[in-house]
Amino acid sequence: MTAFAFGILSSLAASGIALTLGLLRGSRPLWWLVTACSWFTGTGLGRVYQHQSSAEQDIERELARARWIKVLAGRGNVLTRETFSPLWSGELSLESVQILLPDPSTRTDSWLDRRSHDVCRFDPGFTPSLLRSQVQTNIDYLVQVSRTQSNFELHSFNLPNTCRVIVTDRGAYITFYSRSAHGSGSPCLYARTRGFLYAFALQQFDAAWAGSSPVPTAP
Repeated sequence: MTAFAFGILSSLAASGIALTLGLLRGSRPLWWLVTACSWFTGTGLGRVYQHQSSAEQDIERELARARWIKVLAGRGNVLTRETFSPLWSGELSLESVQILLPDPSTRTDSWLDRRSHDVCRFDPGFTPSLLRSQVQTNIDYLVQVSRTQSNFELHSFNLPNTCRVIVTDRGAYITFYSRSAHGSGSPCLYARTRGFLYAFALQQFDAAWAGSSPVPTAP
């Protein structure tokens, strides 16, 4: 092979590598690669978000196409933000909405107490009672908006909660809580319905729902 031909091939190879790396740095080509791998492994993993908060726009689009939704959360702030506002304003009509939040009235060795203890270690502005009051505020908000909703159920639980799951008939968003970071700063996974990650999210919700208590929402 001549030096000229070798130089051309080397340039083409370098350009190809640079192009591939550039594509993989973009979100959607990387999602396609993740989806291809999940098809072979059976996980059903569709997307990976570096931070849970980065998934909110996609969650909003998911809700617009969903038939039902189940939410298991450790605090529930996302339920009061723009992501869910189309549902509470009546723009969306779902067959059922089931929400699970920690019970803020439990005082003895609750999950909220243990989670608050973890957060206080890395967030100096977080007092032991702050998480409990934030959950209560979100519950009060949901009780109010639920008065205009049909097929809506709000339950509270006092169980170890290590992840947030938002499940619809189309897929599931899963955030595994870290002992050293807020949920909003933790990675979030999107799982398609055909795969064991989706089955795991649905199982987590159903298990917590079975041991939960209804929160009165009637006027």
